[in-house]
Amino acid sequence: MNINQTKAKLKAGELVTGCFLRHPDPGLAEVLGFMGWDYLLFDGEHSPLSPRECEHLARVCELTGVTSVVRVPTNVPWMIAQVLDAGIESVQVPMIESGEQARTLARATKYPPVGTRGLATTRAAKYGQALPFSIAGHVASSNAETLVIAQIETPAGIEQLPAILQVPEIDVIFIGPNDLSLSLGVPGEFGHPKVQQAFDTIISAVKKTDKALGVLVPNIEAALEWQRKGARYIVVVMEAILAPAVRGFLKTIRAG
Repeated sequence: MNINQTKAKLKAGELVTGCFLRHPDPGLAEVLGFMGWDYLLFDGEHSPLSPRECEHLARVCELTGVTSVVRVPTNVPWMIAQVLDAGIESVQVPMIESGEQARTLARATKYPPVGTRGLATTRAAKYGQALPFSIAGHVASSNAETLVIAQIETPAGIEQLPAILQVPEIDVIFIGPNDLSLSLGVPGEFGHPKVQQAFDTIISAVKKTDKALGVLVPNIEAALEWQRKGARYIVVVMEAILAPAVRGFLKTIRAG
């Protein structure tokens, strides 16, 4: 496995920025990849992203020099294995709510003796054809380079965060603002005191560890605010950037 540049930057204490893409189109991903993002995050939870499409997207990321990340639908080992075997470098998993769930995620992403991931000479191993090839080398590099992101989106996840943070293979604790506000009974009200208190609890807990704090932001102002709060894995949905630019362009042209 190649060096995961996004993981390396995070381990060095740097900021990484990514674009969240719901559309499994290699051409669109290729355009975005050349724009300078650290990583592209492909949404397998809320879009119909297949393992074969993940394989094509992994190729695009390698071509454009960005890190590939897939958010899988749920914390199921075989789902995680499929995207990793396709060559995706990083996995993001929603709704982590306990230390045991975090350990399940960790075991699914790592080969023995660290985890329980099954071994096959798939695309992630260059089909065993890139010489010189070593199975032991592939196992070691994959265990070292795969980036693992756990999403905290519920009161249960916050309550169990100390246990989740104890799992060494988890690299990023990611705040899911939409589902977190929904689970707190105030969907979309990110300024609500209950949501703000939840944010503060997560931020405080993560700051005491070597994990990186991650978050989804709607705009540049929010990105800067979260950066000040300590977030270093920041992602924005493509449409959130595209819409203001397109609407501003159309408004200006039509008024001219």
